[in-house]
Amino acid sequence: MLRVQLAAATAVLVLVLVVLGLVWSALQPWTWLALVVVVLLAGWGWWLAGRYTANWGYAERAEDLWITRGAVLHRLVVVPYGRMQLVDVTVGPVERLFHLAAVQLHTASPATDARIPGLSPDEAARLRDRLTQLGEAEQSGL
Repeated sequence: MLRVQLAAATAVLVLVLVVLGLVWSALQPWTWLALVVVVLLAGWGWWLAGRYTANWGYAERAEDLWITRGAVLHRLVVVPYGRMQLVDVTVGPVERLFHLAAVQLHTASPATDARIPGLSPDEAARLRDRLTQLGEAEQSGL
């Protein structure tokens, strides 16, 4: 999760530096107010991104997987291993840039939103293999 926080912080910092360069080149008296607003918004975005990413988590339990997220509105998704149909590892272009991956769990219920972002590719592959193994073991008992 620290990698996600650093990636978000870096993106915000680059945006702030670009805006600062544009404002600095104009140097009109009213641009200082815009500069202060931009810096405050960037700081707030940096704080919000860090808080949002710090609240993702998962726990592998004996019979199910818990996924939790949310800074203000907390959400807990519990997926029994026997209900998993597909465990997918996805890597988008931005995730690839920062060497991150996400694990997506698919069940029979379309309402299940079981996604674990911000993992290293090795951890995502390990988790996929482990969840697949546990899912097959649980389904063999049916």
